[in-house]
Amino acid sequence: MSARVGSKYRNVECAAGDGTIFGSQKERNRYEELLLLERLGEIEKLERQVKWVLIPKQGSERAVKYYSDFQYFDKRGKFHVEDTKGMRTKEYVIKRKLLKWIHGVTIEEL
Repeated sequence: MSARVGSKYRNVECAAGDGTIFGSQKERNRYEELLLLERLGEIEKLERQVKWVLIPKQGSERAVKYYSDFQYFDKRGKFHVEDTKGMRTKEYVIKRKLLKWIHGVTIEEL
């Protein structure tokens, strides 16, 4: 049996200019784009890795949660939740559907 080297999905962990660590270059690049848009006044209230509870804890069962890569408001006041996907896993697809059904939020996949 061979040992797995690197990430399961071949993403490379990296840091942004401000030292923030990301799970992939794609996510880091999007973060830097969003920071620029925020500085230009195109978006506001940029947040990353925001926890959404999809199914609360039940007895000894842990809660089911989704963490958005980014969320913000555009200058028109529209709320955006983004996920920089390299691969859509079955778990992600279920969580995406639960977020829409429970919270009425549609994830924008990049």
